[in-house]
Amino acid sequence: MITKNQKIAAILMASSSDVSANLLEAERLAAEAVENGAGLVVLPENFAFMGKHDRDMCAIRETEGNGPLQDFLSQLAKRYGIWLVGGTIPLEAHDNSKVRAACMVYNSEGKLVARYDKIHLFDVNLIEANERYKESETIEAGDEVVVVDSPFGKLGIAICYDLRFPEIFRKLLDQGMEVACIPSSFTAITGKTHWETLVRARAIENLSYVIAAAQGGFHMNGRETHGHSMIVDPWGSVLAQVPRGTGSVSCDMDLEYLSSTRRNFPTIDHRTLKCD
Repeated sequence: MITKNQKIAAILMASSSDVSANLLEAERLAAEAVENGAGLVVLPENFAFMGKHDRDMCAIRETEGNGPLQDFLSQLAKRYGIWLVGGTIPLEAHDNSKVRAACMVYNSEGKLVARYDKIHLFDVNLIEANERYKESETIEAGDEVVVVDSPFGKLGIAICYDLRFPEIFRKLLDQGMEVACIPSSFTAITGKTHWETLVRARAIENLSYVIAAAQGGFHMNGRETHGHSMIVDPWGSVLAQVPRGTGSVSCDMDLEYLSSTRRNFPTIDHRTLKCD
């Protein structure tokens, strides 16, 4: 049953290659969010593992429904009675040399209710930072958008680089999205200029809440991530955020406010050009 006011949370981490330590930290931060009243918690991309190389993920990939990372997420959701958007974990791909960057969503009983595989892969050169990324060498892209019914409204799932492609959010919106959950790991250089602008834009364009959970700190692979996990309302206002390091941020969400905003400012209904 969907109620008027719900408390939602975004987690901020600075994950390492130590899976056990990362899982302990993820649980600590989820527990902190629950203590603050959250019933929906979103973990960041790669919350369980950030190795020296992207290909290191292949060593911990799992099959759907079987593996310690999935067991951890299921048990975490059940233990605290929360809906959990489980960041990303590496699952088996059709190509045996790659993984799927999968976001697993669990209900408060610990049951898997949705899976989204990252569609847009981060293949870029950041010349000014002397950084090169080519996720497609390790990750096999997904091809289906995912919206799931929950006590917190209809959750649309996207991951990190997806944030730059408004058309995926329009497809989510056409499937009823009310809350966009975006596990992420933005680089420091791109995040500084683009992160908040993109998160707020996706909220404004779609008149949706956005829960953006991020990585924020220095990692052993030499990467620095931007952080700034945040929650944004349908008007584009940043309700709460935590900038760097580790932490959780929680705030109330009001679906009646969302409905009234869409009713009184009906830009969604005014669209002339729509996605196929």
